Amino acid sequence: METQMSYFQKHPDVTKSSFNTFMSKGQFKDVSIHASIFEARVTGSPNVELEVYSAPEQERMTFEHAVKQEFKPIENGHSFGPSWTTHWVRATLQIPSEFAGKEVRLLFNPSCESMVWSADGQPLQGLTGGDGNDRRHEFILTSKAGAKEAKRILYLEVACNGMFGVGDYIIGPPDPNRYFTLQPVELIVKRPKACALYHDLVVLSQIIDELSKDSPRWWQGLSTVDKVMTAYDATDENSLDACLAITSEFFKAKTGDAAHQVYAIGNCHIDTAWLWPYDETKRKIARSWSTQLGLIEKYPDYMFAASQAQQFEWLKEFYPGLFARVKEQIKEGRFIPIGGTWVEMDCNIPSGESFVRQFLLGQKFFEENFGERCKVFWLPDTFGYSSQLPQIMKLSGAEYFFTQKLSWNNINKFPHTTFRWVGLDGSDVLCHMCPAETYTAEAKANQLISSVKKHKDIGYTNESLYLYGFGDGGGGPSEEMLERLSRMKNVDALPKVKHAHPNEFYDYVSKNSKDLVTWNGELYFELHRGTYTSQAKTKKQNRQSEYLLRDVEMLSAIARSLGKDLVYPAAEITRLWKLVCLNQFHDVIPGSSIEMVYEDSDKIYADVLESARDMKENAIVALFGDSGMCATEQATGTLVFNSTSWPRTDVVAVPGMSQGLGAQQVRKQDQATLMVAASVPSGGVQIVSPVNDANVVPVSAYCDSNGHFVLENLYVTAKFNASGHLASFVDRRMERELIPKGRAGNVMRLHDDVPIFWDAWDIEINHLHKFSVMDASSITIIDEGPLLASIAIEIPVGKSSKMKQYVSLSAVSLRLDFDCDVDWHESHKCLKTAFTWDIRSKFATYETQYGVVQRPTHRNTTWDMAKFEVCAHKFGDLSEFGYGVALLNDSKYGYATLDSTMTITLLRSPKSPDTNCDMGHQSFRYAVYPHQGSFNESRVVQEAYQFNVPLVQLPVDMQVAAASELQGSSFFAVSDAPNVVLDMVKAAEDGSHDVIVRLYEAYGGHGKAVLTTKLAFGGVAKTNILEEQTESLDLKAAAGSGKDQSMVVNIKPFEVVTLRFKA
Repeated sequence: METQMSYFQKHPDVTKSSFNTFMSKGQFKDVSIHASIFEARVTGSPNVELEVYSAPEQERMTFEHAVKQEFKPIENGHSFGPSWTTHWVRATLQIPSEFAGKEVRLLFNPSCESMVWSADGQPLQGLTGGDGNDRRHEFILTSKAGAKEAKRILYLEVACNGMFGVGDYIIGPPDPNRYFTLQPVELIVKRPKACALYHDLVVLSQIIDELSKDSPRWWQGLSTVDKVMTAYDATDENSLDACLAITSEFFKAKTGDAAHQVYAIGNCHIDTAWLWPYDETKRKIARSWSTQLGLIEKYPDYMFAASQAQQFEWLKEFYPGLFARVKEQIKEGRFIPIGGTWVEMDCNIPSGESFVRQFLLGQKFFEENFGERCKVFWLPDTFGYSSQLPQIMKLSGAEYFFTQKLSWNNINKFPHTTFRWVGLDGSDVLCHMCPAETYTAEAKANQLISSVKKHKDIGYTNESLYLYGFGDGGGGPSEEMLERLSRMKNVDALPKVKHAHPNEFYDYVSKNSKDLVTWNGELYFELHRGTYTSQAKTKKQNRQSEYLLRDVEMLSAIARSLGKDLVYPAAEITRLWKLVCLNQFHDVIPGSSIEMVYEDSDKIYADVLESARDMKENAIVALFGDSGMCATEQATGTLVFNSTSWPRTDVVAVPGMSQGLGAQQVRKQDQATLMVAASVPSGGVQIVSPVNDANVVPVSAYCDSNGHFVLENLYVTAKFNASGHLASFVDRRMERELIPKGRAGNVMRLHDDVPIFWDAWDIEINHLHKFSVMDASSITIIDEGPLLASIAIEIPVGKSSKMKQYVSLSAVSLRLDFDCDVDWHESHKCLKTAFTWDIRSKFATYETQYGVVQRPTHRNTTWDMAKFEVCAHKFGDLSEFGYGVALLNDSKYGYATLDSTMTITLLRSPKSPDTNCDMGHQSFRYAVYPHQGSFNESRVVQEAYQFNVPLVQLPVDMQVAAASELQGSSFFAVSDAPNVVLDMVKAAEDGSHDVIVRLYEAYGGHGKAVLTTKLAFGGVAKTNILEEQTESLDLKAAAGSGKDQSMVVNIKPFEVVTLRFKA
C-alpha cells in the first residue's frame, strides 16, 4: 500500500516559510500565486495612447480649462514634475477583441496621486501611485467588454505629490524638485478565481501569523495552506477550483455566539492640511470620495464615514456632480457624514466660543444639506481633549465621542476603551477608543484580534469599533480590504465582524453595556506637547481673530438692537468664522504642518483681521458716530467701550492726539497720549479726558542704591537686577515679598529641544535637564510716570537671537506687563521664561475653555510626571491659602509648574516639517498678576480677559461727547455673581433680530447672577448652542433703572449658558 507522508506537522516552520515564498513576488513569482493573477495585459499603441498637457507652475486648473489646451504625445517612463505641479494626461484606449466578456481594468501608476476623469468631465476615481501599502493603480473600464469595443478617452489629472506630500521622509520638509516616473500603462484582465484564492490565502496568512501554535486553528490554517500549495499548478487554471474548495473548508468554521462583535466602518481620514496645502486637500477629497462611491456600488453591505463639514462644502463648491452622488448615498445610509464640527479641530488651543462655532457651523451644514445632525463627535487624531467637550457636545446634540489618539501616550497607557467621559461641569458622554488602536486599519486579522485582546473594558461591553482605510492623506478602504473583511465576518479564531453605522454601535453599547467606568476631566495626551507652542504667529493670530470677532458681533448686535443705521453683517461674520475654524484644524493651529500651509493661513488671517476690523469700525461709527466722533489729531478726549461684563479701570494709550491738550503723560515708545479710564461700566461707555486725574497716585521708575531698576505704584514694587531678572516683587498692601531669597522671576531659559522623532510636535521631558540662563546686556528706564512707568531690557539669546522687553507698570493696577520683541534664529532650542514664587501648593490652576483645570506641581507618579508641559489659555495661577500669583499671556499656551516655579514656553525652533518654523521676528506679551486670596477668591479670570480684550476706543470732541445719551450706558451687565462671565453677544443665526448672549461660570461654583440690559427685548429663553429653546425664562423691568430689563440666571459650576433675547 502506498502512503503520502505529510511533513508539515513535524516541520511547521518549514511549511510556513514555504507558504511565505508562495505568497511573495520574489524570485519564485513564476510559480507562486501571483503567476495566476493576470490573464491578459496589453500596453502601447493601438491599445494605449497617451498625451499630456502640463499646467504652468503650480496651477490647479479645472477640467474644463485643461481639456482645451494643447496635448503632446508621451510614452511609458515619462517624468512628471517638479513637486506640486499638475499634468493632465489624455488616454485613448482600445480594448482588444480578445478581452470580450471579461472585466477590463486600466493600470495607471504615475508614482504620485492622480484622478481619473470621464471625457465629459466627471471625476470617477482617485489613484495612488508608488509602491507603498496604500497604492491604488487600477480603474475598472468595463465589467464585461464587448466583442468590438469603440475607442474611449479618459483624462488623468496627475498631481505631483505623494499621499504624504513630497518630503524625503514622512515628516521631512518638502523637496521642491521631486519628479515622478510614469510606470507602464496597461489594459489588464485578471482571473477572478485566482484573485479570490489570493484573498483567501492573505487572510489565512494573517491568522497563522497572529495565532500561536497551541491553537488548533493555527494547525488547521497551516494544514489548509499546505494542501493549497500541493494542489496548485501555475500552468493549470483548473487547479484554482481545487484550491478554492480547500480554503472554503477552513472558512466554514464559524465563531461562537458569545464572540466579540466588531463594528467595522470604512473611513479615509483626510487631514484638511498637513504635509500639503489646503488646495491639494480639495483634490484629495474628490479623489478619495469618488473612489469610495465606486466601492459602495460594488459591495452592497459596505459603509463609509467621512467627517468635517468644511470638506463637504469644498466638494459642493468645486465638484458639484460628485457632491450630488455623495448626497444620494447619504440618503441610502451608505455614505455617512459624521463628527458634527466644521473641521476635526485641535482641542487645546481654540477658545470655548471657537468650540461652539465648530459645532454650530458643522451641525448646521449637515442638517441643511443632508437633513441630519451628527450624534458622534469624531476626533481620531487630535492631540488631547478639553474637559469642556462633553458639555459642548451635548449642547450641540452630539451624544457620543470617538478617538483613539491616547493609544499613542508615551508614558502611561490610558486605562479604558469604552467608558463614560465626565466633563468639567458634570456632563457625561459615552466615549469609545477603538482597541485596534488605529483609525487607518487595513482589514487584517491581527487587528481584529487586537480588538479583543486590547479591549480594556470587555467585562462591561463585548463590542468595539473598527476604523479601516488608508488615511491622513486620504485614500480610504481598498478593494482588497473589503475582500478580506468579507472572509472574516464570521470565522472561527476571529471576532464577529459586520459593516455598521457608528450610531448603531454606540446606540447598542449605550443600551446594553453594564456598569461602565467613568473618567473625570481632561483626556490629556502624553505626547505632542510642543504643539502648545510651535508656529507662534498662527496661535497669536487665532487669539486675535477670536477676540476681534467677539467685539464685532457684540457691537453690531447692540447697534442693530438700538435701531442704528447698520445692517448686521451676518454673512461676512459667518464667512470669517469658517476661516478661523478652518485654521483650527488639528495640524494647522498646533504648528505641525509644512511651510506652505502657514503661507496660506497667514493670508487667511490677514483676510479675517482686515475684514473684522472694518466691520468693527462700521459698528463703532453706527453706535457712537453722533457722540462727537472726530479725527484723532482733532480729538480732545476718547470714548471707550468696555466689552467685559464687569466695571474696569485701565490706562489707555491713544497715538496721534494733539500734544497741546495738557495730558498727564505721553508714552515715549510711540508718543501715545495716556489717560485713565476709571470705572468704565460693564458692557458700557465712558468719556475719558487726557487731563490730570487727581485721584490717581503716580507710578514711578528709578534705580535704587543696590543697582536695581524699580517700578513702583500704590500696590506693588518690582525690582529688576542687572541680569534682567525680577529679583523682588512686593505686595505693598500686605507687605509681602513674593520672590524667595536667592530666586527670581523673568528668568530666560534656553533649552535644548530635540524630540525623539516628531519634531514640530514634541517637547520631551529630557529637555528640562539641559538649559542655559540668558542674562540682559542692557536695561534702560523709558517711562517714569505718573500714569505708566517702564523699563527696556535687552537680552542676547543663544548664538544668533535677541530679545527686547518693555516691562511696564501702570498707576492703577497690580499687573506687571512684559511686552516682548524677539529676533529668533535658533535650531532645536526652546525659550522659556521662569518665575519662582514664595508660594506652596500641590497644584496649579490653568485656564481652559469656559473654565479652569488643576494640575499637579509635583512628580509623585508617572501620571503626574507626564504633565511636565501642559496647555493653558490666558493664564496659569499658583495659589495657596490667602494669596496667589497668576502668569497671564496674550498668545502663549505651553505652561509648566514644578514646586514653586512656573514657566511659559515662549518659542520653539523645530526644523520639520517646516524648516523655517518661527524664524524671524516674534512679538508677544505676558504679565504677572498678584492677588490676595486663593484663586477662587481672586479676579484672575477677569484680569486675564482685560489683558487680552482692551477697551474699544474712539477719538471724540469732549464737549459733544459729554452730551451723548450713551455716556455711562451699560448695555449688558452681570451682577451678584463675580464668578460668572459674559463671553459673547451676537445676532441669532436664523436671521431674526433676536440677540444671543452666552455666559459661563468660571471658577467652579454655583451662582445666581443678575443679567441687566439697556436694550429692549420681548422675552428671553435658555437655548442649546444651536440656539434652539430649551427653557423659557423671566425677563422683568430692572428695579430703579428706568427702561432697563433684568433676569436671574441660576448657573452651576463651569456651566455654559446660552440665552436668546427675543426682539
